[in-house]
Amino acid sequence: MSKRFVSVLAAVLLVFSATAQQPVIKGKVTDKSGKGLGGVSVRVLNTSLGTITGQEGDFQLAALQHGSYELELSMIGYASTVVTAQTGDKGDANTYILQIQSRQLDDVLVTAEKREGLIQKAPLSVTSLSARQVQQYRLWNAKELTAIVPNFYSNNSGDERNVTSIRGITTTSYDPAVAVYVDGVNQFSLDSYIPQLADVERIEVLRGPQGTLYGRNAMGGVINIITKQPGNTTSGFAEVNMGNYGLQRYQAGIRTPVVKGKLFAGASAVYHQRDGYYTNEFNNSSYDKQHALTGNYFLKWLPASNWSVTYNFKHQNNRNHGAFPMVFGVEDAINNAYKLNQNAVARMVDNTMNTSLSVQHQARDFNFISQTAYQTNYRYYQSPLDGDFSPLDAVEVINDFGRDWNRVKIFTQEFRFSSPAQKSSRLNWLAGAFFFRQHNPVKQATHFGEDAEMMGAPMTNFSTINTSTGKNRGMAFFGQANYAFTSKLSFIAGLRYDRENRELKVKGEFQPDGDDAFTTQPDTAATNTFSAISPKVGAAYQLDSQNNIFASFSRGFRTGGLTQLSSDPSQPPLYPYKPEYSNNIEIGWKGRFLENRLQMAVTAFYTGVTDAQVPALVLPDAITVTRNTGKLNSRGLELEAAARLAEGLELDYSFGYTYAKYSELKVSSNGDEVNLDGKRQIFTPDVTSMLALQYSVALLPKQQVALVARAEWIYLGQQYFDLANNIRQSPYQLINTRLGVSSRFGEIHFWARNLTKRKYMAYAYDFGAVHIGDPQTMGITITTKF
Repeated sequence: MSKRFVSVLAAVLLVFSATAQQPVIKGKVTDKSGKGLGGVSVRVLNTSLGTITGQEGDFQLAALQHGSYELELSMIGYASTVVTAQTGDKGDANTYILQIQSRQLDDVLVTAEKREGLIQKAPLSVTSLSARQVQQYRLWNAKELTAIVPNFYSNNSGDERNVTSIRGITTTSYDPAVAVYVDGVNQFSLDSYIPQLADVERIEVLRGPQGTLYGRNAMGGVINIITKQPGNTTSGFAEVNMGNYGLQRYQAGIRTPVVKGKLFAGASAVYHQRDGYYTNEFNNSSYDKQHALTGNYFLKWLPASNWSVTYNFKHQNNRNHGAFPMVFGVEDAINNAYKLNQNAVARMVDNTMNTSLSVQHQARDFNFISQTAYQTNYRYYQSPLDGDFSPLDAVEVINDFGRDWNRVKIFTQEFRFSSPAQKSSRLNWLAGAFFFRQHNPVKQATHFGEDAEMMGAPMTNFSTINTSTGKNRGMAFFGQANYAFTSKLSFIAGLRYDRENRELKVKGEFQPDGDDAFTTQPDTAATNTFSAISPKVGAAYQLDSQNNIFASFSRGFRTGGLTQLSSDPSQPPLYPYKPEYSNNIEIGWKGRFLENRLQMAVTAFYTGVTDAQVPALVLPDAITVTRNTGKLNSRGLELEAAARLAEGLELDYSFGYTYAKYSELKVSSNGDEVNLDGKRQIFTPDVTSMLALQYSVALLPKQQVALVARAEWIYLGQQYFDLANNIRQSPYQLINTRLGVSSRFGEIHFWARNLTKRKYMAYAYDFGAVHIGDPQTMGITITTKF
């Protein structure tokens, strides 16, 4: 026997031996009768590993390190379950039982701490909505999370830029107080995020400051949206919605393997159009008529069992004929609802694009994620916007100056390292770095027409032109660890350091109609650099396998900045304002009862805000000027409950109470300082309440055909829309309903929202322009899936 043959044989035996000793997880999934379930998705948490059970319910996963792992088992019609599995060389199969979904609640997963885990064990306040719940609530826009999430309110002035408040911490400028993440990418500002919800896998809403892991502008919380990802099985859907006000909404998606086990692709798109809810009495035409196309496209590559590369491209192209359907005065807006009188009707063109590249690697001692993203938004009015919201030829806003202006560009990069997926240590940790650059060139003209003097202008037929170019860059380093001191008691500690530099260049011009413009404010620039430290400490205690309590302290901040140029001489440009800080204390309890048929969560919180950024809208420029002039205190309670009351009968309930007021608040008005100490926070209902009941009756059990009836009751308490608390919305209720037939292959439902035709203020500016909430809408949804 030659030496070469011996060497080759030894190498083959070595490879065979290594393969034979490779750790595996074996298992079998059955129903409660013991019958094997084929087609069950088996996924290892915090990895890219997964498989599908065979016809008898058997599965096997390889290429893992030795240790204990958490697996998610999911299948249509059954309650999703998270189980713990152990690797082994011999690998005797464990049996896992799935319960019918109508009899047991799902085990809910969240990525609140930037790692997958059970919501019951997450030591913070978080609401999670599954794909099924998103469909049941008929959620099409992020603002519709109002009241579904306790102490959450969101709406807009008609331009689809949602202003969101959580626990009285609210967005008051283009730097939000509530951060939005979509598929791991920070949406950064009100300009760059896409509020349309489509092909959603899960929505998580984290309440309270999340500065340690999420950084800037997560002071009120985080909205984390995860869309459906492609995998090893081909699946898809198509949906048609038709309704009143000319509603048409078409949605379709497909996810499929291109090379099984290696390369996958996914795509979904939504086209949405409707007539305006408002009638413009100036020309007796529909106002706020909209149509939009939204797309989401994935390409995922698994070069090895422990590597994953995902490219994602998202876009939204929105057109709105009348973007600001607003009326001066609360009484006129309510009593003459959905009617306005404006002589200038701007056609808003709003194009948003988000693209990202995610690279994930599971090593022996750590997991690694790199998330690179580029976002851009180009938004302008093809014809002037009515700046006085009236039939007068007084004030118009113009911003169509070509693609070099009003086009925001943002680059972000995040690197994260975390403890490995296997449970081999008492310590779970995560650390990372975040970098960004933002370019924001803005050019806007305010035109004063023939009737300008009626609005207080010194003359008529002229324009003031303000240009500003903002360049922002920043970096952050962060880390958080959870240490299990005993099998029941664990401690949490985290810290983040952010540093940001802002540069703003401004220029002012004056242009009489028919003449050339001349400079009134020459090019002037300023910079502002600041840093922030965001700590978090907490503890969690497991009372038993189904009950957990937690307490924590966390700090958040909203970024500072520089004031834009406006026509108000009392508000000089380039005035620096500091970051806004919040300190939050919360204590909570989460429990499950009655064999996972009932779950509850209760939280109490207190938040103190210092250096509160108080906005002042400068008219007619429509520019927000910000100053640090307040201190805010917010405290309250939250309750969430979900139950399977009987076969086919489901209940979901959320309740929130917030008492948020300014202990100090000084604002300027007409050159004087006004003391508003003790005033309540804006965009903050004191009570939010949502009760949803759904009943399903099996018509053809073997074909999974069921009749489904659903009702939702929403209650929103008193809230204010101006800091002086003069614009007040009294408490009101809304009723939504849904009735239809569902099966494993499709659904048909009739639905109605705001069934009682309640008229209420959804949004208002402090100068008195009011936007009314959506009227009664009704429609039909037809869905097919495979």
